[in-house]
Amino acid sequence: MHSCCPTCPCASNHPAHAVLIALGEDDLDAALALGLLDAQPCPGCAAACNAALVAMREARRFALAARGRHRARAARLGRIQRERDAARSPRQVPDATSTPTPALPSVAAEALARALAKAKARHS
Repeated sequence: MHSCCPTCPCASNHPAHAVLIALGEDDLDAALALGLLDAQPCPGCAAACNAALVAMREARRFALAARGRHRARAARLGRIQRERDAARSPRQVPDATSTPTPALPSVAAEALARALAKAKARHS
């Protein structure tokens, strides 16, 4: 869909013209689909026309970069909030009805019991 430039008397068939036409119609989606972000100025167009194309291209790149930074910041703040909420949440207390876990493994408990029995046998 290449055509003459809508902003200057250039009659060459350059892809930038289609982008300029879409921008002139306030159709940003079409301009992006036509390659606004990668658009190169037409060598036959006037300097002001090329400057307008470059300015629109750079403004769109800046806006997309800002949107990316905003989304990254929102994700980062959400992650931080989830971490804070997790740190603030009350710890799970074991139920009193559940079987308590022994303080020592059974082998260690048996060894301790034998040592206590030996100590009592010496002192009695």
